Amino acid sequence: MRVLSVASEAYPLIKTGGLADVVGALPAALAPHGATLTTFLPGYPAIAPLTRRAKVVHRYADLLGTEARILKTKIGDHPLLVLDAPALFARGGGPYGDATGADWADNWRRFAAFSRAAADLASGVVPGYDFDILHAHDWQAAMAPAYLRYAPGPRFPAKTVVTIHNIAFQGRYGYDIFAGLALPDIAFALDGVEYYGGVGFLKAGLEAADAITTVSPTYAAEIRRGEFGMGLEGLINDRANRVTGIVNGIDPAVWNPETDASLPARYTARTLARRRTNKRAVETRFGLDTGNGPIFTVISRLTWQKGMDVLADTLDELVALGGRLALLGSGDAALEQAFLAAAERHPGRIGVCIGYDEPVSHLLQGGADAILIPSRFEPCGLTQLYGLAYGCIPVVARTGGLADTVIDANEAAIAAGVATGVQHDGVTPEALSHALRRTLALYARPDRWAMLQRNAMRADFSWDESGRRYADLYASLTGTA
Repeated sequence: MRVLSVASEAYPLIKTGGLADVVGALPAALAPHGATLTTFLPGYPAIAPLTRRAKVVHRYADLLGTEARILKTKIGDHPLLVLDAPALFARGGGPYGDATGADWADNWRRFAAFSRAAADLASGVVPGYDFDILHAHDWQAAMAPAYLRYAPGPRFPAKTVVTIHNIAFQGRYGYDIFAGLALPDIAFALDGVEYYGGVGFLKAGLEAADAITTVSPTYAAEIRRGEFGMGLEGLINDRANRVTGIVNGIDPAVWNPETDASLPARYTARTLARRRTNKRAVETRFGLDTGNGPIFTVISRLTWQKGMDVLADTLDELVALGGRLALLGSGDAALEQAFLAAAERHPGRIGVCIGYDEPVSHLLQGGADAILIPSRFEPCGLTQLYGLAYGCIPVVARTGGLADTVIDANEAAIAAGVATGVQHDGVTPEALSHALRRTLALYARPDRWAMLQRNAMRADFSWDESGRRYADLYASLTGTA
């Protein structure tokens, strides 16, 4: 099967979150299952080194109002196509906004053009390219199935899959942009791109897709309810027979404590004592007092979704209970200030680094004792999977992919020898406080804590099974199952 994987980011080229890790891992994950993935990305400045000698496979004199080219190169050993449209993507800042974090006002045009080009690749407009499946990730690529539906190319279009990585981000715009999308008038309809009187990019893709996936089974069920569906729960329920939840995997070539060059000391489940060297490095990096008590870590966007407001309100108690915290993240300015203020109140007990640093995130997983993820909703989550792989025990809210991937250390699970972390119901100070106390009680029993770490590190969250499930889905759509 030939699959065009369409996304706004892919590790290691461009990354703002877990979407990039997933898209970057998919080509290798699917190769053993008979699917060849070609990744299609916007031509951001970060990708320019790969495209300097790339082959031009298509030119646009007018792609939604701008000149553009499609370039052919590689991402590692796998094929990569890039939409080279300097007026849209050759900008400083991030992929979605400027250096201040403000979104680009023309994001609708940028990602509509990107989706239009993806649809062209999947429907015979570009000579020499023929795909069985177009797999669009999140709202930035979700218009591609809509373009195939309403403005198809000369060949019968590929079957389409839309993956929801986070339904809270939908790409919603006013009606005034519709004329710039180059779609027929019929597309502006309840079962088309129209969404509450405007245009919804994700909504349009979900309406047009042959299959919809989410990044965990629990999240697939949750988004059918109002508190998680973010206004799209009605559509999801109407198309429930096309919705599948497939848990993300992690790339063991990137996330493996036995080979990770970011760790001062590498280790396995049989050599856990070596983690102490990494723990000392975390203490040094975050200005924490040296000690044998537990270090909790947070590696996260600092947002309401992630439950960071509740965690900020619980920090004094965490310290009073004997815990320390090393935090790496950025997000809401008020939350950033709340964590910085806590670090000032508790020098040596709380260390905060505002921003993101990939090697430091690896160090935290390999040196901290437990990772806190009190998310109000979490489609899949990858940090808890990294925590499991590194023996950094996840302490998580029971929601979405967190519920699917972490086995709570209740007495039955401990007795059965299968527990891998701590879950809590609800995201409140009381619930998080109880989870912290449970975690500290487990940590106080070295035998139980080591068992949790070994269980966690033995869990298989590689892409093997998830890759097979995606391949099976593609085969069912193309009639080759």
